[in-house]
Amino acid sequence: MAVKVAEEWLATCGGCEVTLLDLGEALLDLLPKLEFVHMPVIMDHKYYGQMGEREKLEIPEADVGLISGSVRNEENRHVAEEMRRKCKTLITVGACATYGGIPALNNLCTVADITKLVYQDTPSTDAAATPTQEIPALEERVYAVSEIVKVDIKLPGCPTTPELLAEALTCLLEGREFKLTERSVCDECPTKREKKAVTAIKRPLESVEFTPGQPLSEVRCFMEQGFLCQGPATMSGCGGSEKVTRCIKAYMPCRGCYGPIREGANPMVDMMGALSSIGLNPREIVDRAPTFNRFIGAQGRLKPGMGGR
Repeated sequence: MAVKVAEEWLATCGGCEVTLLDLGEALLDLLPKLEFVHMPVIMDHKYYGQMGEREKLEIPEADVGLISGSVRNEENRHVAEEMRRKCKTLITVGACATYGGIPALNNLCTVADITKLVYQDTPSTDAAATPTQEIPALEERVYAVSEIVKVDIKLPGCPTTPELLAEALTCLLEGREFKLTERSVCDECPTKREKKAVTAIKRPLESVEFTPGQPLSEVRCFMEQGFLCQGPATMSGCGGSEKVTRCIKAYMPCRGCYGPIREGANPMVDMMGALSSIGLNPREIVDRAPTFNRFIGAQGRLKPGMGGR
């Protein structure tokens, strides 16, 4: 008998849904074992019935629930709560659902600040009152799904990798325990460390020093070149089966989308320590709080007034 799966997207770009398609040939092995009963990106299954005949939001019962996206408004909250009620196992897919993601940068501002900017102060928009009819009200801040309902499995990443999603689903199908690694990007990074101090942080758009075609094992550590790489404080795994992080493989510093190395870790504190250890001054980084918490601003990591810290 196929496992019933329900999928929902909340405040998100939709990239994590593409991850499911990016499974490629592995998807052919998984699909016969799965029955998707609800998935807005590909199925026309309406919350209040196909003709709007129901008064209460409803999602079909499922064995597994997948949620991408953070909770930004009241509708997102109601959908997350309904998914929890109807799904035996609930999985957050991607940084937005797991840690707040890019939408959680909104937590640096109050709802009043945001609505004033969008509906009153933006030069290209005619000033108007904040809409109140047929539009879900904003929550006071952006939440990770686990702050609203109990989550059984968390898959980080922006987007998460096809391999990680496939592994989580396969573990459920086979009755095996699913566990994330507690290793940092630096633990699996092949670049060369010379352990020489640097004194200035370079702009992110400058090019890392390397020769085209040069193996990463012969390229100096990006942090030691003066680039802000969040590898020391970020969980490894976004490289999938190849292990080398996607950004590093493209000769770009890690941006931290896989989140903390373990539950309870504070990447901002870890990064400030890592920078100091190679002679860089963390105070040179403008907007340290949103920089170090770019993908993980929910769960109290970002608050109004922290933008200059």
